[in-house]
Amino acid sequence: MLKAQNEPQYTQYMYNIGSFNPGYVGSTETPEIIGAYRAQWIDLEGAPRNIRIGANIPLSNEKMGIGINIVNNELGPTSQTFIDAAYSYQFNVSENTKLSFGMDVGGSFLNVDFSKGTFENPGEQFDGQNLKNFYLNIGAGLFLYGGDTWYLGASIPNFLSDGIYDDDVASVIEGRMQVNFIGGYVFDIGENLKFKPAFLLNSIGGAPLNTNVSANFLINDKFTVGASYRFGNAVSGLAGFQIGNGTFVGYSYDYNTNGLGQFNSGSHEVILKFYLGKGGRVDNDSNNKKLKGKPKQIDTPRFF
Repeated sequence: MLKAQNEPQYTQYMYNIGSFNPGYVGSTETPEIIGAYRAQWIDLEGAPRNIRIGANIPLSNEKMGIGINIVNNELGPTSQTFIDAAYSYQFNVSENTKLSFGMDVGGSFLNVDFSKGTFENPGEQFDGQNLKNFYLNIGAGLFLYGGDTWYLGASIPNFLSDGIYDDDVASVIEGRMQVNFIGGYVFDIGENLKFKPAFLLNSIGGAPLNTNVSANFLINDKFTVGASYRFGNAVSGLAGFQIGNGTFVGYSYDYNTNGLGQFNSGSHEVILKFYLGKGGRVDNDSNNKKLKGKPKQIDTPRFF
């Protein structure tokens, strides 16, 4: 049986919050468009490949937001395309703190090519056939953030993962519910230097907790550099560059610290973000907040 990742594994998760937490989509200052590509475990046959196109769009009432995600995952003999739409509503917890609740609804198109790979008891009925099915996805998330300084989030991208597959698909792929926890803090340590530690925890039933920690520096509101560590799995280097007010390009490289390291040449991940509207936006993570009394134009980039 193949235990597929329920959700893509991003090293640059701080740029991709909207992909796994619908509560985030209304927290940005201006609309964002995101494109991401991840090639995992280079040189390992059948290793994961992921492409994401997404958008986070705050509405003019500064309380609601909408988002869209189109994600394609390839893993061994399986190809799965997710399409979902998200909605969020946020309210003030205090003068400088907001809480956003979001839901997303969509579906996934799963294709399994039984001519690839080896399966446990595949059954004669699968010989030379492809399996194509559609599955409903429903998810939800909370996103709490304070000013330009910190954020915390929790989400379940798909409540229907457990038991969603029929007997045919279950012989090849197993899906389990995933719960995500994310957080970060920004330290302003100099006129032209900011420091942001962040974390992402993924909890999947029956699997060890996946723990990611990272540390990024923003230099002169243009350059981002940092490192990340996935416990028992990989160490990563991250870099990014802000092009004007409207575009951010990020790259990361993972080196496996577990037994897989001797069988592959690492993992590459690239992200491209466009910030639409006045002031554009920057940054690694994303929270553009709309706080009382603050102008909508952003003269300097946000660090998250």
